[in-house]
Amino acid sequence: MDMKKYANRRGTSRVEWYGITPDCIEVLFVDGHRFTYTNESVGQSNVAFMKALAVSGKGLYTFIMKHINKGYDP
Repeated sequence: MDMKKYANRRGTSRVEWYGITPDCIEVLFVDGHRFTYTNESVGQSNVAFMKALAVSGKGLYTFIMKHINKGYDP
């Protein structure tokens, strides 16, 4: 998966890198943890929204913590 540097426009995010495929988003956090969120594990609308946040560089970490939390694909 091609990973892209997260812009972190607010400067407080724990997200460092992200990768997008048609069915998922993979997120690499600054602590080294890497999680994959799939259409199956968190729902297609959540994945689509997370992709939009990742591209914008703002709000991804907050959204994950508030709405997704442990919904990653094991």
